[in-house]
Amino acid sequence: MEEYNGKIVEINEFPSPNPKVELKVITYISNGLRVKGMLAEPKTRDTSEGFLYLRGGIKNVGKVRPSRIAQFASEGFIVFAPYYRGNQGGEGNEDFAGDDREDAFAAYRLLQSLPGVRHIHIFGFSRGGVMALLTGIQFSEAASIVTWGGVSDMSLTYQERKDLRRMMKRVIGGTPEKYPERYQIRTPLYELEKLSPPVLIIHGVNDENVSVEHAYRLERRLKLLNKSVACWYFEKFTHYFPPAVNRKIVEDLTKWMKNQIKR
Repeated sequence: MEEYNGKIVEINEFPSPNPKVELKVITYISNGLRVKGMLAEPKTRDTSEGFLYLRGGIKNVGKVRPSRIAQFASEGFIVFAPYYRGNQGGEGNEDFAGDDREDAFAAYRLLQSLPGVRHIHIFGFSRGGVMALLTGIQFSEAASIVTWGGVSDMSLTYQERKDLRRMMKRVIGGTPEKYPERYQIRTPLYELEKLSPPVLIIHGVNDENVSVEHAYRLERRLKLLNKSVACWYFEKFTHYFPPAVNRKIVEDLTKWMKNQIKR
């Protein structure tokens, strides 16, 4: 079954908000499930850089936005963003960085299979931060990892987000007190010894969705292990950055990614 992970089984054109970028909805295989995601390619396609975009949220919260994917593609990347299992017509059920991490792993393999892709960068926003780190641990050859407003500790999310507790208990099966191991396997901090790619942490200090403590814990652990880590903290901002600042950070982080290949 594993040899089919990342195999593309259906491709449908999708209207692009950017005339320089082509969008397609892809159905691919992840552990026997037909999962969906969005592929964005610059029309010139003179790039060898793959970009795995790992969304935040769950179900309809934090859905992949075509304009966001196109924005990263316009910086010179072939971008693939899995919707995760159970979403937008995909099979299975999302389980918040449990088995659905396989959808990110299979998406990485999908990018590897595309002609001309030589390097793959991994980007995670919010809950996608955990997915990005888990994928980076799985694929040591990844060129870089960026986690923006990213979760790094699932138990901390449970403590901080009272509004998410019901969902987390339902999806994960209980509380961190009752099932510490289920929260631990969803927390990449415990496995960072296995991480090879350089990491960039971006976080708003006033973030109330994912507190900056997630970033600090990740930074401390990476530094303790002598891993390559850069941190961009923004004192004034929350989970969401103003559009002009957001655009500038996208430019800066994609430059940072490309620089990791030249090292």
